[in-house]
Amino acid sequence: MADATLSNHNDTDEVEFPILCETCLGDNPYVRMTKEKLGKECKICSRAFTIFRWLPGRGMRYKKTEICSTCAKLKNVCQTCVLDLEHGLPVQVRDSMLSMQDEVPREESNRRDYLAKMANRLEVQGDPLDFSGKAQPAGRETLKRMARKEPYYKRNRAHVCSFFVKGQCTRGNECPYRHEMPDGNPELAKQNIVDRYHGHNDPVAQRMLARTRKSENSLTAPADKSITSLFVMGMDGLAQADLRNHFGAYGELKSVAVVPRGNCAFVNFTSRAGAEAAAKAALGGCVVKNKSVRLAWAKPKPKGPESEVAKRTGGKSSDGSQQARKGAKGIIPLPPGALQGGKAAYPSQDPTAQGAASSER
Repeated sequence: MADATLSNHNDTDEVEFPILCETCLGDNPYVRMTKEKLGKECKICSRAFTIFRWLPGRGMRYKKTEICSTCAKLKNVCQTCVLDLEHGLPVQVRDSMLSMQDEVPREESNRRDYLAKMANRLEVQGDPLDFSGKAQPAGRETLKRMARKEPYYKRNRAHVCSFFVKGQCTRGNECPYRHEMPDGNPELAKQNIVDRYHGHNDPVAQRMLARTRKSENSLTAPADKSITSLFVMGMDGLAQADLRNHFGAYGELKSVAVVPRGNCAFVNFTSRAGAEAAAKAALGGCVVKNKSVRLAWAKPKPKGPESEVAKRTGGKSSDGSQQARKGAKGIIPLPPGALQGGKAAYPSQDPTAQGAASSER
């Protein structure tokens, strides 16, 4: 991806090559583009800029640049889809995870002065903004998990034919639009480039953030106050000492149990406050020794099964004699007819006896 070369004129933006993401560019390495100098106004700053138009692949629709290169550099976004160049995510998602603020003014007069000032800085100093997320390592790891691993070329497909949806399209196979019924949430279709660029009221971003918050509900403290353990997933080579050094800062640790086969571990705190502090700090992502791990509250140990008869009778028979003894796995009832006259007929029928010898002499 080549950097754009800005014109010296502050009211125009003339470049030799656009700033595009891999998805919008397409999978064809020999893509051909048409170029029109100052052919359109930028949808963000209203400055005239150079338009590029190309076909990303067979069966795709023609795409073109929508914003100027200066606005794209200020947000590190693609000139066509206005998504983040590094992660391919909406600006609102990236800014929320990295705790960044939108500094581009919305008023026309203030925006013109701001863009002129930033254009000069871009020419002299290069990229003035840092979008790497070094100050927010947890947010950066969350963005990596949310980002696609491969380009999503389906985004370049032709739009759905509105006449086909109404049942009025007469072009048939010659129609350049897709003949299929739209699916999905209709609210996602209510998008505009200005809101997407500034990171406000973007329905796609709001849906992604809601999905992320839902996945973080596993760190909600359980009602059982006796649970003081956290379940760590995705160890990827982390040692027990690494977990002790990281989680020991939130409270005193009782023990750390690593399960190599499951690539997971249990971190047991001595107090509930320490476990809650560690879970609260892990909201948005947890990074241990430059590696992202997932956290969840450990589940309570299951209790053994208990006899339904013992639950109803309290462990005693109808005549009041003791019917069962308590063991490690609950209450064990005696077999029917085991007691005759209040005592066992044979030593082997008495579950309280040790071995085959009778306790009575």
